[in-house]
Amino acid sequence: MSDGLDQPRLGLNEEPEEERREDVWENAGGEDEPEPEAEPAADDEPEPEAEAEPDTDVEPEEEEEVPAEEDELPRLHEHAVGELQIPDGYGVIEGEPTGSRRAVGIVVARFNGELTGELLRRALDELERLGVGREAVTVIPVPGAFELPLAAMALAKTRRYSCIVALGAVVRGETPHFEFVASEAASGLQLAGLETGVPVAFGVLTTENEEQAKARLDKASEAVRTALEMADVFSQLRAAAGTAQQ
Repeated sequence: MSDGLDQPRLGLNEEPEEERREDVWENAGGEDEPEPEAEPAADDEPEPEAEAEPDTDVEPEEEEEVPAEEDELPRLHEHAVGELQIPDGYGVIEGEPTGSRRAVGIVVARFNGELTGELLRRALDELERLGVGREAVTVIPVPGAFELPLAAMALAKTRRYSCIVALGAVVRGETPHFEFVASEAASGLQLAGLETGVPVAFGVLTTENEEQAKARLDKASEAVRTALEMADVFSQLRAAAGTAQQ
């Protein structure tokens, strides 16, 4: 039994012990065995291109300046310049702001009396300048701008007046009262003219403050000229219609 145990088994111990220890040493990093090529480290891989950092030295873009010609365009509250040009060869009926033989009714609000009083004075001066005598003018004061349409309608329905001039001043306050009164006064005065066929001129100031109102007091003179011009147009229309019927 002991003889069999001393024999080498299946050739597993054929190599001398010294050679096996040297093998182990060489495989552990000895100088005789060439080192395997090292795989490129993660640091050696090509780095993705980094996003270009913004140049801090570049000055921020300035806001685009409005061209001078655009800055000089008329704003919404301004009137466009120029006059109406009608081509030759067309029939035109155009009124003139003249007051000869014309009766004019004026409705004026007492509210904001300092302003409306000046509007009335300028309107009367303009009527006199255009040839309307005092005897041909009727003035009806009413409490405020809201009552102007009713008074204008009443005057127009008498058929005694060629035109009506409405004068008032509505100044914006801290409540929506301004919007209601101004809107109703404008639509009511327009309705009075549409229903009666008598021109009703809008001489009501609707401003943000008293200073703006004082700067627009010439609106009264403008309203007078508008009323007389429309009255003259209607007179010519009636005359032209009568001639056509004959």
